[in-house]
Amino acid sequence: MKEKTKILFVCMGNICRSPTAEGTFRAQMEKRGVERLFEIDSAGTHAYHIGERPDSRSQLAANKCHVDLSYQRARQVRESDFYHYDYMFAMDTSNLSVLQSICPSEYQTKLSLMLDNIPNNQGESVPDPYFEGRFDEVFEMLDCASGFLLQSLLKKSL
Repeated sequence: MKEKTKILFVCMGNICRSPTAEGTFRAQMEKRGVERLFEIDSAGTHAYHIGERPDSRSQLAANKCHVDLSYQRARQVRESDFYHYDYMFAMDTSNLSVLQSICPSEYQTKLSLMLDNIPNNQGESVPDPYFEGRFDEVFEMLDCASGFLLQSLLKKSL
């Protein structure tokens, strides 16, 4: 049996964007019935919110589309994540830089931006809704990127 593809979604505090990415990807997997093929999680580059649930505004935006984030708890990226995960998707260039600075050189190819999964969107960042309040827009972006990511990964595994 093929080993699961392991994916980590990363933002700064792990309460807005990366939990939303995890939730949208999980919903995409469930819609296609392929949960058994993947192991997913999310984490933050900073330790601001360890143990906390996703921001209530992120949960509200997700709930509108029948995606539940309430079971998730924030954690910080660990050194072992670089060895464990096959892919690590940063939500923006700032957090990608943080990951690149702490990632062992042999695992740098695992790192990329989440929105790079959308065709013709390379180098784009997911805006941080924490202060700007763009939670619905962020949900839509991440749902779209999750759909393209899952489609791409399923093609690779065939």
